Amino acid sequence: MTADSLAHVELYVHDDAEALAHFTSALDFTPTAVSHRGPGGKARRSTLLTGGSVRLVVTAPTGPADEVAAHLARHGEGVVDIAFGCRDVPAAYGRAVAAGAAPLRPPTGDQPTARVGGFGSVSHTLVPPTAPLPPGDWRTTGAARPATARQLDHVAVCLTAGTLQSTATHYGCAFGLNRFSSEYTEVGDQAMESLVVRDPAGSVTFTMIQPDATRAPGQIDAFLAANGGPGVQHLAFLVDDVVDAVRRLGPRGVDFLSTPDAYYDRLVETGAAPAGRLAAIRSAGVLLDQDEWGHLLQIFTRSPHRDGGLFYELIQRERARGFGSANIRALYEAVRRTEAAGASSR
Repeated sequence: MTADSLAHVELYVHDDAEALAHFTSALDFTPTAVSHRGPGGKARRSTLLTGGSVRLVVTAPTGPADEVAAHLARHGEGVVDIAFGCRDVPAAYGRAVAAGAAPLRPPTGDQPTARVGGFGSVSHTLVPPTAPLPPGDWRTTGAARPATARQLDHVAVCLTAGTLQSTATHYGCAFGLNRFSSEYTEVGDQAMESLVVRDPAGSVTFTMIQPDATRAPGQIDAFLAANGGPGVQHLAFLVDDVVDAVRRLGPRGVDFLSTPDAYYDRLVETGAAPAGRLAAIRSAGVLLDQDEWGHLLQIFTRSPHRDGGLFYELIQRERARGFGSANIRALYEAVRRTEAAGASSR
């Protein structure tokens, strides 16, 4: 086995003060460490944010000509690295490279870390599962406070049409992430195919998405064009009570996607709404679905980033292990409405 846990996720942003203000004030994350020196001694400006077991590294350019600035010019703000906790980093690195992953940094140090290529411009740093901090020279700044997010539930990835199956196969061979479920979603003249891969313990989950190239271009195509290729569409944070989270975080500046009343009318018609809960779910704009194990409650944010690509999800699982078909469709429709509203206002 290679990927045993999601250790941290690194984002590149234009203005770290702006991004940190949103994550700390609106989303309950705590700055717990800072770094001015990355692996190999490269200068950088990074802050480690902690919320539950979620660790986000927010990195901004140190100058107009550094590699972070160059990446932002090509791809905009978003995820650049998803780190896996690995019990045996050298073995994990060897397996990934043997499976075709690009060898970006071989294992080094007494507690080895390494880095390999992933999808698009996103890489995977490999770290020991007990590593207290990401690779590099870090200075701790304080302890984490209680947060809304408990853990990183899943990472949603947009892929170029025609690459979904090969990418899923590669992640199985390179990182031990096996196929869990698949879905084909049609909305009007647009369509997309999604495939979920995860490790056997369910600690690492990727939802991989590709547009149907035989149908009209849609939001996945728009993301790929704006991002300059494949990338992370959204990060999903597992929470204990999504309705309560919406009520608390909305006034702090988290802009959630709206859900039309017709969605909740359908829940009533189909008998899918749990007794006594519909009013609270409707008032919060939360999506409700179920799989064979239990219920799933989700809500998605508009992107808080300047380039408008990466967004976030709050998800509550009531024994549910997968992703409901109705919510996948509802998310697609919600993003489509947002894009249409933006186009009409220009």
